[in-house]
Amino acid sequence: MADKGKPWLFRTYAGHSTAAASNALYRGNLAKGQTGLSVAFDLPTQTGYDSDHILSRGEVGKVGVPISHLGDMRALFDQIPLEQMNTSMTINATAPWLLSLYIAVAEEQGADISQLMGTVQNDIIKEYLSRGTYILPPKPSLRLITDEAAYTAKHLPKWNPMNVCSYHLQEAGATPQQELAYALATGIAVLDDLKGKVSEEDFPAMAGRISFFVNAGIRFVTEMCKMRAFTELWDEITAERYGIEDPKYRRFRYGVQVNSLGLTEQQPENNVYRILLEMLAVTLSKNARARAVQLPAWNEALGLPRPWDQQWSLRMQQILAYETDLLEYGDLFVGNPVIEAKVEELKAGARDELKLLDDMGGAIASIEYMKSRLVEANAERFNKIETNETVVVGVNRWEQGEPSPLTAGDGGIMVVDPKVEQEQIDRLIEWRDSRDDAAVRTALEALREAAQQGRNIMHPSIAAAKAGITTGEWAGVMRQVHGEYRGPTGVSSSPSNRTEGLEEIREAVDAVSARLGRRLKFIVGKPGLDGHSNGAEQIAFRARDCGMDITYEGIRLTPEQIVTRAQEDDAHVVGLSILSGSHLPLIEDLMNRMRAAGLDHIPVIAGGIIPDEDAKRLLELGVARVYTPKDFQLNRIMMDIVALVEPEEEAA
Repeated sequence: MADKGKPWLFRTYAGHSTAAASNALYRGNLAKGQTGLSVAFDLPTQTGYDSDHILSRGEVGKVGVPISHLGDMRALFDQIPLEQMNTSMTINATAPWLLSLYIAVAEEQGADISQLMGTVQNDIIKEYLSRGTYILPPKPSLRLITDEAAYTAKHLPKWNPMNVCSYHLQEAGATPQQELAYALATGIAVLDDLKGKVSEEDFPAMAGRISFFVNAGIRFVTEMCKMRAFTELWDEITAERYGIEDPKYRRFRYGVQVNSLGLTEQQPENNVYRILLEMLAVTLSKNARARAVQLPAWNEALGLPRPWDQQWSLRMQQILAYETDLLEYGDLFVGNPVIEAKVEELKAGARDELKLLDDMGGAIASIEYMKSRLVEANAERFNKIETNETVVVGVNRWEQGEPSPLTAGDGGIMVVDPKVEQEQIDRLIEWRDSRDDAAVRTALEALREAAQQGRNIMHPSIAAAKAGITTGEWAGVMRQVHGEYRGPTGVSSSPSNRTEGLEEIREAVDAVSARLGRRLKFIVGKPGLDGHSNGAEQIAFRARDCGMDITYEGIRLTPEQIVTRAQEDDAHVVGLSILSGSHLPLIEDLMNRMRAAGLDHIPVIAGGIIPDEDAKRLLELGVARVYTPKDFQLNRIMMDIVALVEPEEEAA
């Protein structure tokens, strides 16, 4: 029998409710055979707010675990020896802070921190383009990335200081060529900046610690070819641009979560097969095989997965690795002319796009351009699904099916107890009250001085973690020194050239606008901290092309700001997009504010991953329409908007 190769790391992206609950989940997953940890943080933690901040309302513990201070991090890894663990933390804007907390806990455990293994994502450029959890402007954000990388070079040599993340680029609509080019351009921007922070002798090894986190979609042959293109292009860039001679430092090292964008609310059991096929793209080819794989759960289009759902995805990996003979063979595709031709095609397209970005000044200078290209590409993707050019089983073909027993009973998802938020806030207040205030003031001042003087931020951040400062306080210093940033929306005020097939809707918009006496005004808002803006962008993009006068100011607005904008712009309709699970408290707050402002005559529509019971509650609150992922026909939504604002005397 042939010797089997070593399997990739098995991970499950997990974290919810509280640090203690997430710790129990992690220890349970490790006992089931998971070989690494992948930590999901909640949105306040990702965007640098404490759990009691006004913007955190409704978001605490929803999409990940809340970590406000050292005590939370201590509870998260209780009884988990960090020196023996390989931990991936999906964190970006606050990555230096979360790594500082991790180091402080490891030291409390008695670990030799030079032996710590793991990764922080730390890719802020893709946050501007697709995920939305940025805080600072691009240049100081890049500096924080390379501060952390330079620190790990000296103190955590086994740690990956950055995980260039193309995952969310594909979720935002990127073509394979765009995903390749934008991710590689990000890696180039980081290495260019890092050259000034580490010695020439240490630079090759540091480049070798840069890893990638990719997406693998349902077109798994193309996706496999994309991974082979990634490996060859990164080898080429590190050799030719940076003169790195040792092949091991030019290796494209990546982890993956397969595509969540293509998971469907309709016939959700079909998602199991989608996940399996997508996993093949990053495991079949040995020369381009992922080092770590985490799979979504079949029910992520419905809500938060349960432990059993995560176990099912873990078993999928284990069966492929241990029951099949995949690991007994070398690369199955070497010399295959079809594969090689596709790889060359993808590389050529990526090189062209990389040259364009380079000519524009690199990734940092090209953020607005890349964002607009992604919104356009995603609009094309939506259009192909709407017109059935792209077939999605159970969505636009073979829509009739038997009821799924998997969603019976609890609806097939886990629901976070609303009491979790107040309990987390109570623990935070208790933590603040128990601190040494003088030590906190000293740590914050040292942190501020380092940020102002351009010194490496890691040493004072670790000291601040040990002194007991909070996530919001750390990020507050960064905001004071560097300022806040609002990224481009990618949705311009001018219509695109994609108005073919919209004639009937455009006529309806013109007609209702004439009866209203002015152009139909549509406000698209994203309340709360949810940065998944793809849906809101596509609604705004389509509404604009249908002839509506739109206002879309991007992410991270309070209900109060949206109501004020509706009042100032004399809106005819307000549309809300929330995918973080915080729809009930945020929309209830907004509806109350609309009534108080005398705006309850303005229809409010809402979209997101909203369970049926929550949709009923929103309608009771006065929301006019509720849309979920199954409502993929954007033109139908546009006609709903027209009908909602039809003057009463005309509609009668």
